[in-house]
Amino acid sequence: MTKLSVNINKIATLRNSRGGNTPNVLQFAKDVQRFGAQGVTVHPRPDERHIRYQDTRDLKPEVYTEFNVEGNPVQSFMDLVLEVKPTQVTLVPDAEDAITSNAGWDTIKHKDFLTDVIAQFNSHGIRTSIFVDPDLKMIEGAKLTGANRIELYTESFAHQYSLGNKKEIELFAKAAELSNDIGLGVNAGHDLSLDNIKFFKDNIPGLLEVSIGHALISESLYLGIENVVQMYLQRLK
Repeated sequence: MTKLSVNINKIATLRNSRGGNTPNVLQFAKDVQRFGAQGVTVHPRPDERHIRYQDTRDLKPEVYTEFNVEGNPVQSFMDLVLEVKPTQVTLVPDAEDAITSNAGWDTIKHKDFLTDVIAQFNSHGIRTSIFVDPDLKMIEGAKLTGANRIELYTESFAHQYSLGNKKEIELFAKAAELSNDIGLGVNAGHDLSLDNIKFFKDNIPGLLEVSIGHALISESLYLGIENVVQMYLQRLK
C-alpha cells in the first residue's frame, strides 16, 4: 500500500489569515494521524506565510507517523531540519516568492550543491528526497547526489488527466521504473486528488508515498477530514 502523507500547510494559511490559533495546526496533525494518515508533511518557507519554523519544531513530538519537511535548502531551512530531524526531508527548488512549487530540480546543473546538502542530512539519519520532473536524465542525476528517494512533480499529469488525456501517465511510469531499477525510492505529489489518485497509483510501479495538501483540504470542506483521509487510503490500497 502506498503511504498517505497529509500536507497541512493550508491549515496554517487559514490560521494565519485571522491570527490566533484557530484552526490548531498541532491538533489537526494529531487528527489526520488518528484518522489513518501514515505521515504529516509541512513546507516552511522563509517568509513563514503558512507553516512557521516554530510550527515545525512544535510538530516534531506530535507526529508519531512519518514527518516529512519540504523546502528549498537555504541555510535557515537546513538549520531547522538538522534541529528537528524529521523522518524525511524533501528538497524543493522553489523561489521565495512562489505561490507553490512549480518545477523540479535540475539535478545535473546543481549536482555538487545537492550532493553536499544531502550528505549533511544523511549523516544525521534523515531520509532524503529530491523533487524532480519525470525526466530520466534528472532522475539519473538524483541518484548521483546520494539521495534516497525522488518525489515526482505530478502537476502535468493532473492537468492532462483533468482534460481526459491519460497518456501523460506514461512519462511518470517510465520515471518510476528507472528509479526502481537504480535504487531510488519513489514518492509523488502536487495536484493529486481523489479524482486522479487511484489511476496514478495503479500505474506507477513501486510508489511508496504521496504527499497531498491542497486538494485534500479542499475536499474536506465538503466531505469532512476523517472521511477524506479514509477515501484516500482506500484508493491507495
